[in-house]
Amino acid sequence: MDRPIAFVPDPKLDLFLERIVDVPRTRVWAAWTRPEHLKKWFTPVPWQTVDCEIDLRPGGIFRTLMRGPQGEEFHNTGCYLEVRENERLIWTGALGPNFRPPARTASSKESFLMTAVIELEELGAATTKYTALVLHGDEESRKRHEQMGFHQGWGKALDQLVALAKTW
Repeated sequence: MDRPIAFVPDPKLDLFLERIVDVPRTRVWAAWTRPEHLKKWFTPVPWQTVDCEIDLRPGGIFRTLMRGPQGEEFHNTGCYLEVRENERLIWTGALGPNFRPPARTASSKESFLMTAVIELEELGAATTKYTALVLHGDEESRKRHEQMGFHQGWGKALDQLVALAKTW
């Protein structure tokens, strides 16, 4: 098996979240890779993920539809770059399914592109080191994502993932 790329976070461009969670790595993986699970935790309450499509392979689609408490919607479509079962999941909004660049739209000019690297390390039968590294193309995008509440939002979503995974 080939060695995965080692990512070193760049504080000017990247956002980083790392935690030890008390659920098995296989459950964290299932929460990230099964639409029926992901829809229950992916978006911090009061937002909801109301639709999700996953084709779990490099080039496969990762699509979510998030809805806010006032009915506002945020569509996200990207593709997987790397899938290493129970270890690493990399997806990006910079490319669509089958690695095709997305068409530019008026709303895409106002948003930012990112790539997420989710890594899971088993520390024991029911303990997982969870690492999320989000790569941005420029400092402005990183700053905007952080101001949107990256640490609080991704942290709350992870809390929701852990609570859900404990119910299986």
